[in-house]
Amino acid sequence: MSMENIKTFAIIDTETDWCNEVMSIGVAVAECETFELVDTKYYILTPECLIGGMFSSVLLLNDNNYINECSRSEAITDLTDWFDKNNVQSIFAYNAFFDYSHLKELSAFRWYDIIKVAAYRQYNSKIPQSAECCKTGRLKRNYGVEPMMRMLSGDYSYFETHNALFDALDELKIMQLLGFTLDKYDCAVINSKKGY
Repeated sequence: MSMENIKTFAIIDTETDWCNEVMSIGVAVAECETFELVDTKYYILTPECLIGGMFSSVLLLNDNNYINECSRSEAITDLTDWFDKNNVQSIFAYNAFFDYSHLKELSAFRWYDIIKVAAYRQYNSKIPQSAECCKTGRLKRNYGVEPMMRMLSGDYSYFETHNALFDALDELKIMQLLGFTLDKYDCAVINSKKGY
């Protein structure tokens, strides 16, 4: 089957430098129906990466063939072309407001916040009854990627790497573990652009 017949969505994660500028972008593209991974992209942005940040030590990957080291504008151009090629119209992220606010060039896409499903008792049946929740049903604490992945997978040895690509893949895994179809995320839209 050619890619033009497959509907896909993107999962994106960013890491920022000490000046709160994006220094890396990790993206996974998955099929809308199966949530199977289609492809990935990883960008290290220069000169922002030279400033350094809390997670600079994990910027590089073991296989440097997957790294695009380039300027922010080059990364955004390449990313939007890649999204077009892969029929991506929607972007998902965990705590999406952070990534969305740092990637305004991608505001033409419809953005969804995975946390709006994962961290709420009415959606996530794996939230223990003993967990403290707000009146809205949202967990009061421990709803970041690391504790959520531990809760959903049962793997309490899991640690978040804070590498943008690995984190995007982990966020896809959270969506897979939740087991919902994409329409369950209609409550998680953070802007009103294109849809899946």
